[in-house]
Amino acid sequence: MEGQPQGSANPTAMVNSTVSCGEKLPPETQETTVSEGAAKIAFPSANEVFYNPVQEFNRDLTCAVITEFARIQLGAKGIQIKVPGEKEVQKVVVDLSEQEEDKTELKECADLALENQPRTATVGEICEEGLRVLEGLAASGLRSIRFAREVPGLRLVVANDASARAVDLIRHNVQLNEVAHLVQPSQADARMLMYQHQRVSDRFEVIDLDPYGSPAPFLDAAVQAVSEGGLLCVTCTDMAVLAGNSGETCYSKYGAMALKSRACHEMALRIVLHSLDLRANCYQRFVVPLLSISADFYVRVFVRVFTGQAKVKASASKQALVFQCVGCGTFHLQRLGKASGVSGGRVKFSAACGPPIAPECEHCGQRHQLGGPLWVEPIHDLDFVSRVLGAVSTNPSRFHTSERIRGVLSVITEELPDVPLYYTLDQLSSTIHCNTPSLLQLRSALLHAGFRVSLSHACKNAIKTDAPASALWDIMRCWEKECPVKRERLSETSPAFRILSVEPSLSQGTKVDRPCGWFVVHVQVVAGPQPHPTCPRLKANFTIRDDANPSSRQRGLKRFQANPEANWGPRPRARPGSKAEGKTMEDRRRLLQNKRKELAEDPAQRAAQLKTFPCKRFKEGTCQRGDQCCYSHRLPTSEATAEAVPTDCPQAPNPNPPGPEVTTGPGVD
Repeated sequence: MEGQPQGSANPTAMVNSTVSCGEKLPPETQETTVSEGAAKIAFPSANEVFYNPVQEFNRDLTCAVITEFARIQLGAKGIQIKVPGEKEVQKVVVDLSEQEEDKTELKECADLALENQPRTATVGEICEEGLRVLEGLAASGLRSIRFAREVPGLRLVVANDASARAVDLIRHNVQLNEVAHLVQPSQADARMLMYQHQRVSDRFEVIDLDPYGSPAPFLDAAVQAVSEGGLLCVTCTDMAVLAGNSGETCYSKYGAMALKSRACHEMALRIVLHSLDLRANCYQRFVVPLLSISADFYVRVFVRVFTGQAKVKASASKQALVFQCVGCGTFHLQRLGKASGVSGGRVKFSAACGPPIAPECEHCGQRHQLGGPLWVEPIHDLDFVSRVLGAVSTNPSRFHTSERIRGVLSVITEELPDVPLYYTLDQLSSTIHCNTPSLLQLRSALLHAGFRVSLSHACKNAIKTDAPASALWDIMRCWEKECPVKRERLSETSPAFRILSVEPSLSQGTKVDRPCGWFVVHVQVVAGPQPHPTCPRLKANFTIRDDANPSSRQRGLKRFQANPEANWGPRPRARPGSKAEGKTMEDRRRLLQNKRKELAEDPAQRAAQLKTFPCKRFKEGTCQRGDQCCYSHRLPTSEATAEAVPTDCPQAPNPNPPGPEVTTGPGVD
């Protein structure tokens, strides 16, 4: 996300990159030089452009993806790409000094082999049949310069930004890295630039969008400006919106309602894919996801865009609404369309039937929330992901974050591609108030039951499985019997009480055939009261299985990145001409952080501190404490409230020591 105008590079925060500061210059011309990958970028020491070292993983992964995409695209034209550090194909060495009569024949063979030798594209050279790349929001130009210096098979890289000062900085950095023959600076609105490249001959093979916040304003233009089968790379950093904190805002930007869910990060990916496909459908185009990543504080998707009216008709059956229980978190998906095969190999599209659930949750009796639509088809192309993973594994010195890329892509290759969303260990156990089983125990129980299960790169404790919710709760009921919950402490209306009041069993309506994906456990009939005369009690098998531990976990790969540094998240939007962010800003953040939580220990100081905050009930006209209220009553009142009966507004501390039966002190409004 170096393309966003934000705070200048903080040398103390660049732990993931090689940073070297230049010579000291006057304040108006002082610069900071940052080295990342094969590029070296100069930043002004002012809050006008932005470098975040945490996003190095994003840039490294993008270079790896575009390299493999170029390998596929140019390979179809008979052009091979050469990546620095990759092992070349071993060549056959012929000894020409054996016999004189064989020299002529060998020379002819060598000439023939030279003619049949495929063309090659190397890094830093212009490939006439190569890819045209657009970075719509380039700012310093770091990403574009890295493309030019690290990705082979490129014809042109357009580094665009709407800011004139940013474009001047791009020109300076292009000259600094000697890539003026490949990188073309451009000053324009990214949307207008892409709209001007709608013609088939003018489209870009690769478009990279990494805005500050939401990319929603640029998606309509992007799906029109990318070539047939081209690559569209999109980053979204507005995770608060995509994760369900503001569903109406998410709908206005992406056309879908986001829900607060433990699977919110994968739901965010699927909402972005839905939004991309929806915008592409307006122009008889559709998207095919290659790779979708949820990392740190953002999501990143790589999709290919194709044109086809017949394929666009299937887009409705690729989207679904999600019904999520507010009590136990159980979710159900309802596709918007239905695609069914008919005679002659044709496909018939129709509206889907629903809803798939009753008004109340069958497990806990609570109501459902409705979210979506979201993309429910696979979000990765596992063949393409394997190509990227193999290239990074065989050339680990190419990127600084190769270890993390290997770990994340390894987890992705282990994910179940046809299972949308997931549950989490803590969600399942906290719902019924029991101890949390280990990851291997729950995975083993699902595998013993005949279901598939995997992890998710979006959450460390994720349980992605094709088991229905009824089977999953049956397994949790069996686990609760090994770690009993004190039932007398549970409310009769709580989800835990209603879930645990049902015995784990094959109910009368439950199917046992595997094609429908229902409960196919190895049951054990045990002694004790039966829930139903014809339904034996079940006992899940929590014995650890060898295949319960995924390969990426056994190898100890870096799958889930810990916080790399303090204040590592997205930084505030920069303002032109503002001063650099320094120690003063850090001190101010530290002072204002948790200012309403860290109260003074002295009662008098606490009372004085609370008096600085206005009373909310006083503003509403409902505070009945009068002068005894611990909050401020500085606004004029219309009627006296001193004689009113006290309610829940706290009193100010009494200077006289209270008796043993009196409790005073400031409260919370």
